[in-house]
Amino acid sequence: MKIQALACAALMYCGLSAVYAAEPAAKPAGAGPTKESAAETGAAAQLRAAESLTEQQIKSTSNREALSRLAQLYNGRDLQRFIWAMQRLVELYPNSGALRLQLAAVYAGQGDKSSTYDMLLKMQNLGFAYSVGNDPRFEKVRGTKVWDYAVANLDANARPFGEGKIAFQLPAGDRLLEAMAWDSKRKQLLVGSAREGAIYRADKDGKLADFIKPDPASGLYSVLDLKVDAANDALWVASYAAPVYKSYTADIVDKSYLLKYSLSSGKLLGKYAVGDKTGHLLAFVAVADDGRAYVADPVRREVYKLDGDKLVLVAGNPVLTGISGLTVSNDGRTLYFADPALGLFGVDLATGKAFGVGHSPDSLVVGGVSSLFWYDGCLIIVQDNMVPQRVMRLKLDSAGHNVVSAMPLDAAKPEFSLLGNGAVAGDDFYFVVNSQRELYDSHGVLSDEKALQPVKVYKSNLRFAWDQPGISAALKPIPAGADAKVRFANPKATQAETPQAGDK
Repeated sequence: MKIQALACAALMYCGLSAVYAAEPAAKPAGAGPTKESAAETGAAAQLRAAESLTEQQIKSTSNREALSRLAQLYNGRDLQRFIWAMQRLVELYPNSGALRLQLAAVYAGQGDKSSTYDMLLKMQNLGFAYSVGNDPRFEKVRGTKVWDYAVANLDANARPFGEGKIAFQLPAGDRLLEAMAWDSKRKQLLVGSAREGAIYRADKDGKLADFIKPDPASGLYSVLDLKVDAANDALWVASYAAPVYKSYTADIVDKSYLLKYSLSSGKLLGKYAVGDKTGHLLAFVAVADDGRAYVADPVRREVYKLDGDKLVLVAGNPVLTGISGLTVSNDGRTLYFADPALGLFGVDLATGKAFGVGHSPDSLVVGGVSSLFWYDGCLIIVQDNMVPQRVMRLKLDSAGHNVVSAMPLDAAKPEFSLLGNGAVAGDDFYFVVNSQRELYDSHGVLSDEKALQPVKVYKSNLRFAWDQPGISAALKPIPAGADAKVRFANPKATQAETPQAGDK
């Protein structure tokens, strides 16, 4: 099953619900210390230490987990330190609209109009679409032209944008179809089942035909990702023994493989695992034009390449929150991957040097990515965990290190519910818009079979507005009247407004 939970795990941890320290229980006279009293004493000491932290100390930390715990502790107890912690969390998680909204609400609760408006205007310029007009948390900052403008633009960002539409529907059933790939020779989509461990061919009307049947003995479990190498007649599959897999047993727990099949016959050609073979989740595959395959383990935050018959580590960093997409440039020189919370990164495959993909943080959100693709000098990102959900085309500079411009292909469409994986097919992009993974619990049990719907497959034109400059990098001026415009309607941007190579 495509583990989308990874895409929001770090932000869920920053939920910032109020916590209250327990009062020490009274002890009988003369009684010695108990484990409970020792724990309470330790908690009291930690609380005193937290309450003594200065603004500089809080705002200089880069430990996201510790800062999240501090914010939870301060919430409802120490407003000023809670604000400092939240401000730093927003800096450390710049792609989180939820954190920005939480901080704006705190400002509003204090009647701080300037800070509230500044945060909301930044959010609307980034493309976030939160409805705050009737949110009671903002009662103290209503009634100004700036407020009306911010509300109107946040609402405008929720309007449907783009020319994409549903191409076809796959039949309803207990299959959990998300993984997709394009067979350019046969002009067909291949679709993988996380539930059955099967791969199908889908025609233009969505009719499925068996291609690779379930075979747990071969290591084909839940199909998480597919990539086609038509030039070498190869189909690469990321397989994982997920609880949602119908044939899941104790014998296959934590087993995961990169599998290679013949694209023409479906015959298994290779089966590869990380050396220790345990505790890995191979979830995303990328294939270069030279046929070299790469695979990512989102839990361990590692990327491997297939070298001969071995998977060799290419990149790994425990500071990442996870990996939620993988692709490689057409020239095979750069490998790109997405961190669901922190954004986009690349690895120069010749030198092994990793880098963050540069972009303007004032105009572009690169978090919330659930899958990632390469197309003609651009990164295509599916942002299932963005509000609103959207598919974006990010044009890179000649070095492939920086975003030059960004263009939404489709956003906030009424058909979008849970966006699944996709496939580049020439100048088109197909992707699932109503993945039904929410119907399965953590044990892989289907909650309501009657709720299963046909799987909608969307089709977007990757060359949509190809000659347009893309999203402006500048904040829009506050108008004299309430003439808010749709956030994505940027027919022409000035040179100064367009994100430039090297922007950070």
